Amino acid sequence: MAKVKAAVCHAFGQPLVIEEVDLRAPEMGEVEVRLGAVAICHSDISYMDGGWGGSLPAVYGHEAAGIVTAIGEGVHGIKAGDRVVVTLIRACGSCPSCSGGHPYSCETPYDGDAGPLKTAEGGKLHQAMASGAFAERVVVDQSQVVTVADDIPFDVASLLACGVITGIGAVVNAAQVRPGQDVVVIGAGGVGLNAVQGARIAGARRIVAVDMSEAKLEMAREFGATDGVLATAGNPAKEAVELLGRRADWVFVTVGSAKAYDQAIDYIGRRGNIVLVGMPHTGQASSYELGNLAAWSQGMVGSKMGNTVIKRDIPWMVDMYRQGRLKLDELVSGRWRLEDINTAIADTKTGAAKRNVILFD
Repeated sequence: MAKVKAAVCHAFGQPLVIEEVDLRAPEMGEVEVRLGAVAICHSDISYMDGGWGGSLPAVYGHEAAGIVTAIGEGVHGIKAGDRVVVTLIRACGSCPSCSGGHPYSCETPYDGDAGPLKTAEGGKLHQAMASGAFAERVVVDQSQVVTVADDIPFDVASLLACGVITGIGAVVNAAQVRPGQDVVVIGAGGVGLNAVQGARIAGARRIVAVDMSEAKLEMAREFGATDGVLATAGNPAKEAVELLGRRADWVFVTVGSAKAYDQAIDYIGRRGNIVLVGMPHTGQASSYELGNLAAWSQGMVGSKMGNTVIKRDIPWMVDMYRQGRLKLDELVSGRWRLEDINTAIADTKTGAAKRNVILFD
């Protein structure tokens, strides 16, 4: 067992504790990665705050990048020294979803309690989201990593593990937005900005960002939004429809708010669709007039991790970044040390940050 420093959650809603934990060596099909960076995602915060339950103590963090330091038996196409993005998408390769080309929906369960982490005393330590990346090193399945070129900075590469692929993938994979269609993105945070970028790349005619912050709407314009609407306005849906000149073809809800889902139906027209990206806390629900959905041929599309096939999608996103057609550097709001992770989390909770990133030596 190797000793690594990690930020451990011992109680929901409480600050993380920096401590040494045990990390076993990679086994069959696994790789060990020394992390260079891990970004803080709102999903980590939802788990830490108890919004979705889960096992404790736990190490969260799932948007990471680093260098492979060891490989287990049966690993193919990855070697020590490779620079990789580390994702939470763990795929068995043989269940109905994986066999059908949908590895992001792998049906084989993973028990994070029985993962590679232990407390310094040898006790249970949950590897959250099959990653546990608020730590100096991780051991993950080979299906979770994608190699990238050595010139891609770790902070930029880490964003490709979740926020970028979730936002862009929702547009190009889940919705398959076509050129000329109209898009509304509710929420201009890290995922929302990438949904805006995805709509721009897909050739949407107009892209309306909706958020409670004028500053975030301005950021959305920088990422490709043609218009911005304050959610605090009297009737934001009416304002968006007036800007579009019609109701939208697609509305992407990128925030974990049931109220946002309640309002999403007001933005779409006939044959329009709501794409469910943001994940409200367990128990929250929305309701809709079902007859209208049927009469107008409207629909809802779930999008988990942007329906991303990481070994297909991350390389083309890296190429788009290199061409200057995909903004990644601009997504990083702040760079922090592991020792300052609680301050970085508090800053993320204010809603002002696009993505805060923890950097390792």
